[in-house]
Amino acid sequence: MKLSEVKEVLKNLSEVNFQLANGEAVPAHFHVTEVGMINKHFIDCGGTIRNEKAVNFQLWYAGDEDHRLSASKLLKIIQLSEEQLQMEDAEVEVEYQAETIGKYSLAFKGSVFLLENKQTACLATDACGIPPEKIKRNLAPLPVQQNTCAPGSGCC
Repeated sequence: MKLSEVKEVLKNLSEVNFQLANGEAVPAHFHVTEVGMINKHFIDCGGTIRNEKAVNFQLWYAGDEDHRLSASKLLKIIQLSEEQLQMEDAEVEVEYQAETIGKYSLAFKGSVFLLENKQTACLATDACGIPPEKIKRNLAPLPVQQNTCAPGSGCC
């Protein structure tokens, strides 16, 4: 989900709710502790230099259970971040504390922002010698044929 899409959704909400991919809700008293622009400049295992940009939200919660972040407040935080950091309209990543800091993609469904699990991948499979994944197909069983040859008839 791009930042512009998040802002459009927020215009039509009064409260902000996040949910993990497993269905668990992020506690309603969460804080957005950071909004930023991340520029990842790296080289992949095939030697290609890459540059990826993402908008980053960091979610956190503490014991202040009376805290609630309204959609209009989050929209103001985003707008201030855009002005001060010259942020681009990039895909939004969300950091959220689980066993360690998890990184999630963001989607929206109904009235909830969904934290979708991200996966790692090799970006240079051709250089690494990783064969393309084969498509598995179910083979149809061969029809059972009745024996039409009699022993000694010479047809087999």
